[in-house]
Amino acid sequence: MATKTEFNNPVIRWVDERLPVFTYLDHEYNQFPMPKNLNYWWNFGALASVALVVMILTGIMLAMQYTAHVDLAFESVERIMRDVNYGWLLRYIHMNGASMFFIVVYIHLFRGLYYGSYKAPRELLWMLGVVIILLMMATAFMGYVLPWGQMSFWGATVITNLFSAIPIVGDWIVTWLWGGFSVDNPTLNRFYALHYLMPFVLFAVVGLHVVALHVNGSTNPTGVEVQSPRDTVSFHPYFTAKDSVGLVAFLFVFAAFVFFAPNFFGEPDNYIKANPLQTPPHIVPEWYFLPFYAILRAVPDNFIGAWMGFTLISAKLAGVIAMFGSIAVLFLLPWLDTSKVRSARFRPWYKWFFWLFLLDCLLLGYIGSQPAEGIFIWIGRGATAWYFAHFLVFFPLLGWFETPKPLPTSISEPVLKEDS
Repeated sequence: MATKTEFNNPVIRWVDERLPVFTYLDHEYNQFPMPKNLNYWWNFGALASVALVVMILTGIMLAMQYTAHVDLAFESVERIMRDVNYGWLLRYIHMNGASMFFIVVYIHLFRGLYYGSYKAPRELLWMLGVVIILLMMATAFMGYVLPWGQMSFWGATVITNLFSAIPIVGDWIVTWLWGGFSVDNPTLNRFYALHYLMPFVLFAVVGLHVVALHVNGSTNPTGVEVQSPRDTVSFHPYFTAKDSVGLVAFLFVFAAFVFFAPNFFGEPDNYIKANPLQTPPHIVPEWYFLPFYAILRAVPDNFIGAWMGFTLISAKLAGVIAMFGSIAVLFLLPWLDTSKVRSARFRPWYKWFFWLFLLDCLLLGYIGSQPAEGIFIWIGRGATAWYFAHFLVFFPLLGWFETPKPLPTSISEPVLKEDS
């Protein structure tokens, strides 16, 4: 059992003797040893936690003013913007907070890919991170429906209809999601209830993610494990100061969007009230779904043979499988990567493939924002093929054929070499 911390404050000491929560916080967020060579890419996990708290707090306050009814939802959002004291600020923080949350989490994800943070013994830590992304996507999708604008309504219609492609149970799932036979008031009520609940589930999973992190400790840019106390420094004051610098920079960017470009990430059609009788000319999801939307649209019908002309899997079902498969493959990374070296710093070939993969994801995001026609279809298919090849083909092969650079013997070695 961990040694109890002695506190000078008598109230804190009295509470801690009966419920050692302050000792726990002191051990885990004050004395906790961190690799001393962490760079600013390691700030984004803390920034994601800040973004989540901001989203929960603003969401609770917005929920007090929102009316979950198809006849009143759009008007209630307009009332929040125009009549509620500082309602415009709360909504803009919440709207742009979703984008900020995804930005920092995606950077956090790609940092993990670059530095091999998914490798043993941190497989469960990585998998919990993927679960967090899935919960974020579900929460964001349901939240996007709540304003009940044109893009909200038709986005909900298109995305929920995808489940109808699942054999046997697909139509039943869609009817259950809708609460009827079309996207209507029961759908809005369900999404409102779930959108309010999911962030607290997400908060709990983030807690598990942090616990898993503290069991095996953080990775570092070299990928070499901590070997002695001289490889580490305490979390406070070193990383509280470093995270604070990152937080200030993040808040500046966040505030710039909230006050100077609040609708930068928005879709103009969503400022038109939902009309089931008028389909928007181009239905697109929020930007953070665009790569997956491109994958969804990229897969054609799968035939047993061109000469038979028999469809084995329809394009709709194949697209759904590919879209969910693009997330599911992330769970398998600890076993798909056969290299013994974690960090891309010491993997010359993997480093190039990482940057190509990043460009591929950006390309998928662009294709997802374009109409599914002409050259965009073929580019989307090529980018989708590269996405899956990166994980299922290149990851195993690079581990077998790549010759890594020599690793330092410890985290401290590069620093000591510079001093000598």
